[in-house]
Amino acid sequence: MTDTPLDIGVLGYRFMGKAHANAFARLPMFFEDAPALNRDVIVGRDEGALAEAADRLGFDRYATDWREVVDDVDVFYNLGPNHVHREPTVAALEAGTPTFCEKPLAPTLDDAEAMADAAADAGVPAGIAFNYRFVPAIQYVKGLIEDGELGEIRHFRGRYLQDWLVDPEAPWSWRNDAEMAGSGALGDLGAHTVDLARFLIGDIDRLSGHLTTFVDERPVEGGDETRPVTVDDAYSAQVEFENGTVGTLEASRFANGHKNDHTIEIQGSKGSLRFSLERLNELELLSEDSRGYETILVTDESDPYVDHWWPPGHVIGWEHTFVHENYEFLSSVAAGSEYEPNFADGLAVQRVLDAVERSDDGGEWVSVE
Repeated sequence: MTDTPLDIGVLGYRFMGKAHANAFARLPMFFEDAPALNRDVIVGRDEGALAEAADRLGFDRYATDWREVVDDVDVFYNLGPNHVHREPTVAALEAGTPTFCEKPLAPTLDDAEAMADAAADAGVPAGIAFNYRFVPAIQYVKGLIEDGELGEIRHFRGRYLQDWLVDPEAPWSWRNDAEMAGSGALGDLGAHTVDLARFLIGDIDRLSGHLTTFVDERPVEGGDETRPVTVDDAYSAQVEFENGTVGTLEASRFANGHKNDHTIEIQGSKGSLRFSLERLNELELLSEDSRGYETILVTDESDPYVDHWWPPGHVIGWEHTFVHENYEFLSSVAAGSEYEPNFADGLAVQRVLDAVERSDDGGEWVSVE
C-alpha cells in the first residue's frame, strides 16, 4: 500500500453521502491499517446545497458536473439515484478510476450489463453497496455455513420489511418512478436480501415472483398535484437455488410496525439460525446438540471486525457496516486487489430482480438468466 492519501470524489450528498462521509471520518480512528484518504470533492446539482454539504461532511471542494471529477480523483463513489448510475460510473471506469456504486446496480438489466462489462474491461476495483455483508453477525453466519456447522442447507427465508409508505398521503419521490428507480421494494430492499442469499447460500436457479402496488398515485410535496406510482410497493418470490436449497423472499414498504426489519432464517440438517437487522448484534442459533434456539451476542474480540471497536457487550450499529465496507473497498483500491461484492455480484443480483419481474408478467416460474 502507498502512504499517499487517496483522493475521494463522491456523487451525492444526502442519505448515502452522509453515511459514507461518516465512514470516511471514522476509518483512521478505528482501523489503523486503513489506507489514508482525502475527502476531496462532492458532486451534485444545487451549488448552494453543495457548498453547505462540502463544509458539513468534510470535503475540500464541490463540483456541479461529474465529468470534471471522474478522471481527476483516485476513487469515485456514485451514490446518486438509480437512473444516474450508468453514465457517470461507466465514464469513471473508462478513465481507469476505481469506482463504488450504490445498489441496485442499475434500473434495468441492460444498464447493469453495460456497467459490469465496463468494470471487467477497466481492471480496477469496482464495488457495489451491499453493506449488510459486513455486519459481524452475518460474517459469523458465513463462517458457520462454510465450516459445516449447520450441515446441508435446506431452507433460506429472507424478508425486508419497512412501513414508510403506509400512509397514502406520503409524498411522491423518485423511488416511486420506474424510469428513475427501475423497481420499488424489489430493487430498493430485495436487492439486499438477494445478495445475502447469494453470499450465504449460492446462486438462484429459478423462481416464481409476484409484485403488488397498493397506492397508484401520491401527492407531490409542496403542491396540489399528484404523480403516478409506477413501481411495486411489495414483492414476494419462491426460489430454488442451484444447490437444491429452497427459499422464500419478500419485501414491503407497507409493513406496518416494521422500520428496517431485514430478517434471514436458514435451516440445515444439523442446525438453524435467525437474524434481524433491527437487532444486528444478535444471532439466534440452534446447534445440533441444543434443545432450542440460543441468542448469541456477536461482540467478542474474536468476532469479525469487533476488535476494532469496543469491549465485548458494547454493541455497534447500522452506520458501522459502512465503515467495514469502506475499509475493505479502499484497502482493495490501495493494494490493487480484487474486491467483493463487485459489479459481477451486482449484475447477478440484477438478473434475479429481472426474473421476478418476468415471472410476475408471465405468471409462471422462470429461470434466472
